[in-house]
Amino acid sequence: MQHPKEEKTFVLIKPDGVRKGLIGEIINRFERRDLKVVAMEMYQPSKAEMDKHYPKDEKWLTRIGERTSGNYQKYGHDVKRDFGTTDTLKIGKEVRKWLVDFMVSAPIVKIVVQGPHAVDMVRKIVGPTMPHLAEMGTIRGDYSADSAISANIEHRAIYNLIHASETPAEAKHEIQHWFGKHPVFKYKRFGIDE
Repeated sequence: MQHPKEEKTFVLIKPDGVRKGLIGEIINRFERRDLKVVAMEMYQPSKAEMDKHYPKDEKWLTRIGERTSGNYQKYGHDVKRDFGTTDTLKIGKEVRKWLVDFMVSAPIVKIVVQGPHAVDMVRKIVGPTMPHLAEMGTIRGDYSADSAISANIEHRAIYNLIHASETPAEAKHEIQHWFGKHPVFKYKRFGIDE
């Protein structure tokens, strides 16, 4: 059984985070919370790699479609006008396509972060998926003001700067997918691991 300090999570700085020049700031946020970067690479993903990153199962796609439809309803917009359907599975597939297209539009930075409760800690630092709902002091709350309804109307992904694994199982899968046999380093940080 691994020590809690060895928990790892996967972080991906998205094209908008790279283009805004936030790579150093994002990494700094994790390191200031006593988390350590144990693998990192700037990378231009292919569509095939991004296609493998995002789930394709009907449950996930329908959930994305339901969220999208809910946002349309909440803000008084017509989902059928923009998507040509109210079928949440079809809507989810379209949103997934926008995600893949966006993620290959510029380089990304893929990172493995390690530390106590790394998955939960990183998600807390990053903030909620929807930047307009993220608290100030989180990465998304401080550096993005995008919303799902704006993105949907413009037929694009949400500009929320960063992806962070939601669960330890998802982190394990994503680390394997993005780093495979590349090294994840072990080292001691001064004042933290010693």
